[in-house]
Amino acid sequence: MEVTTEVTTEVTTEVKRLLNVITGDHSRAEFQEMLGLKNVEHFRKAYLLPAISAGLVEMTRPDKPKSRLQKYRLTATGLTVQKIYTK
Repeated sequence: MEVTTEVTTEVTTEVKRLLNVITGDHSRAEFQEMLGLKNVEHFRKAYLLPAISAGLVEMTRPDKPKSRLQKYRLTATGLTVQKIYTK
């Protein structure tokens, strides 16, 4: 629980929004559509990369980060943090 408390204090508003829409494996484009965002670079820098860096979201194909089939999902920590923010 200590790690979760530490992570939740560092989560930005953007990452919280992202966590609220994740229901399984999703592509970047699906996330952007769910969040109503058009700018790819802004989404990557403000939402996706911080969530990955915090250990909340992971790639389904980490060995091929630029794959057209790449999807993202919650990690175990991400699932715990998601439950905290959706209460």
